[in-house]
Amino acid sequence: MGLLELFIIAVALSMDAFAVAICKGLSMQTMNYRHGVLTGLFFGGFQALMPLFGYLLGTQFHSYITSVDHWIAFVLLSLIGINMISESKKPYEKLDASFNFKNMIILSLATSIDALAVGITFAFLNVNIVPAVLLIGVITFLFSLLGVKIGTVFGSKYKSKAELTGGAILIGMGIRILLSHLGILG
Repeated sequence: MGLLELFIIAVALSMDAFAVAICKGLSMQTMNYRHGVLTGLFFGGFQALMPLFGYLLGTQFHSYITSVDHWIAFVLLSLIGINMISESKKPYEKLDASFNFKNMIILSLATSIDALAVGITFAFLNVNIVPAVLLIGVITFLFSLLGVKIGTVFGSKYKSKAELTGGAILIGMGIRILLSHLGILG
């Protein structure tokens, strides 16, 4: 998997965090950069750790399922993408405006579950995990900081579009992995 593909996956994974960061920004009258950085650190950190855990888990089972790993990657990415798209259709939910530790841990876990599944996929695809998780963490940090800023300026207008875009990207990546393995794409 090349750097461009990893970048695209990192952007897609960051969309949940981006959407929640927008909602966090909604709770502020003006941009508080300390809260923006805190949001980016929590979301980016969890988005980096979860694929690492998934990768470590996936490497334990890799030898048992090598013959179907491309199908697993396709199914996992597609399911995550479909879930993100369905989340984008739900009505706006008011999130807790608190930036306390417990709240941020819960939100960070909730927005990074899909990254765990992507990490499992990375194990099957033999992705170099260190640059991958660093890229995912940095991209998510930046998108989260931007999301808080956008939330303070534009409101909930972009939440569903971010989730819809992220879901479509993940489904596309799953299809690309499957087609590449089947020899349809080079």
